[in-house]
Amino acid sequence: MSTPSSRLRLVGAALTVAASVAALTACSSSDDSSSSAAPASSCAPASGPVTLQYWNTVPGMDQVVALWNQKNPTIKVEIKNVSNDQYGQIGNALKAGTAPELAQVGYDELANLRLQDAFVDASGCADAKAAKDKFVPWTWSQASFGDTGVFAMPQDTGPMALFVRTDIFAKYHIAIPKTWDEYAAAAQKLHAADPKLSITFFDPNNAEWFNGLLWQNSAHMYAYSGDKWQVTVDSTASRQVADYWQKLIAAKEVRTDLANTSPPMYAAYEKDQVATYVGAAWAYGMFRDNLPKQAGKWSIVPMPTWGTNPASGDWGGSTVAFMKGNKHLYESVKFNVWLNSDPEALALENKLGGLYPASLAGLQLPALSQGVPYYNNEKVFDVFADSSKNIDTSFAWGPTQKTVNLALQDAMAKAAAGSGTLGDALKTAQDAALSSMKDQAIPAAAG
Repeated sequence: MSTPSSRLRLVGAALTVAASVAALTACSSSDDSSSSAAPASSCAPASGPVTLQYWNTVPGMDQVVALWNQKNPTIKVEIKNVSNDQYGQIGNALKAGTAPELAQVGYDELANLRLQDAFVDASGCADAKAAKDKFVPWTWSQASFGDTGVFAMPQDTGPMALFVRTDIFAKYHIAIPKTWDEYAAAAQKLHAADPKLSITFFDPNNAEWFNGLLWQNSAHMYAYSGDKWQVTVDSTASRQVADYWQKLIAAKEVRTDLANTSPPMYAAYEKDQVATYVGAAWAYGMFRDNLPKQAGKWSIVPMPTWGTNPASGDWGGSTVAFMKGNKHLYESVKFNVWLNSDPEALALENKLGGLYPASLAGLQLPALSQGVPYYNNEKVFDVFADSSKNIDTSFAWGPTQKTVNLALQDAMAKAAAGSGTLGDALKTAQDAALSSMKDQAIPAAAG
């Protein structure tokens, strides 16, 4: 999943991504077609009708595509939902030479897939280059690898916030927490008042969510300097986050037996066993659609902060990438730009799929300035807009993020079961990243 936001400090973000591109180029052979020096692909329009394949994971996207097909009969788009093993399916298709023209790819997977020569550069298409000004700057920098080409169009982002069952907090006369210290205190009070009640759950199999928590605390996982990647997954800032959640787990004040968006998760909320949810903008429809009887009981407030630092985190966010082998770039660009910047398309994507758009036009959608009935008609998107303004835009994803995530999840699951700690999981993930980069001849060292 994913989301949009207005991100400041663009120069820092662009430099980070540009450094990433330099690293990817440096670890490629001189004849590697994925090099940033490779020429953009041809953008000649087809001589007749075209059918494009588009793979994604977003609920309701079939209706958005149907709207496009209705308006554009000569450029038909066929959609495939790949929610089940998204990157496994994409990876297998790339190996088999059967990749779709377009595929949803998370920001955190772009660098990894870039190393696999998974994308084609669409900057030879005038409409692709012109689209830059349609998007929040930081998202464009991620999708274009620091303006070295156009490899994807930003789709959405995931500024984080705290979803709160206000009635539960009112029942036990507990103030809604504004800091993580207050959150821990509230966790203790709620559990003491009702041993069956937890303030939230910690999903050990969700590294992307945990990465968002690290991001908030400026716990950078990667940096690039001196022609070498610096891997800092196990840092002081990361340890602060890990140790915080470890204490909550050890005190049994958060649950570890629930998986995000699973039926047991919704059942726990339905039974009033969990009082908050640390989530992203795209999740605002989850409770509305799955727990309709709890309408009016939920609010969305800013993510708890580390002291007075207003920084927030980002969880998720996707692009729509131009995949290797695409022979219809002209038509793919037309659809991709429309999909991610047309107000009518964006309104549908927000309504049906809960996407918080990455385009500047999307941020002006009427739906994002109105109250949401499920949340007491509160203007919840104002909370996400403020969150996105407080996200550290210098945070960078590394070329082995998938390896890091898998190692994190395996070690966090062991920690949740009582074997080791979340701090140990950080070291395990860092070691896995360095080993993977060594195997791929990517210059790297512990930062």
